[in-house]
Amino acid sequence: MSRKLIIVGAGEFAMIAYEYFTHDSDFEVCAFSVEKEYLENTTLYDLPIVELESIETTYPPADYEVFVAIPASQLNRLRTRLYEVVKSKGYTCASYISSRAFVWHNAQIGENCFIFENNTVQPFVSIGNNVILWSGNHIGHRSRINDNCFLSSHVVVSGYCDIGESCFLGVNSTLNDRISIPKDCVI
Repeated sequence: MSRKLIIVGAGEFAMIAYEYFTHDSDFEVCAFSVEKEYLENTTLYDLPIVELESIETTYPPADYEVFVAIPASQLNRLRTRLYEVVKSKGYTCASYISSRAFVWHNAQIGENCFIFENNTVQPFVSIGNNVILWSGNHIGHRSRINDNCFLSSHVVVSGYCDIGESCFLGVNSTLNDRISIPKDCVI
């Protein structure tokens, strides 16, 4: 039986998330949600777009999970704020891990994470909440990616690294072993 999902967002990442959740997960996307001031359309993919401020009246947290599909806008602050809004409403946030990603069995993955295809997540890795790993990254053994980070494509994080909260690592960023990055960095 499918798990029911609401996607927060109605932009490009929300549309991409819809594709992946619909065609490579056990979730059924039931609606999209945006803040009232950004509500420009009433449907996307023939599904309703509802106001985030009152989402729980139509889609109760006991029956639906949420994924916040916002990119690295404002150094991940927008995605983080909306993630905190849905958590305060009592929702469980879903994570997506591509069937074409390699994630070692003892890696820890938080909630509201999105791990695209061709990612390698090695043993003993810890990935916090609200983290996006775009396609083709390597996360080395015993590394830690803290909450609210965004790693774009083809990033290499070698072993024993610690990536601070709310960091953005751009395309082809490479970190040698045992590198620690403080929070709020752009690499």
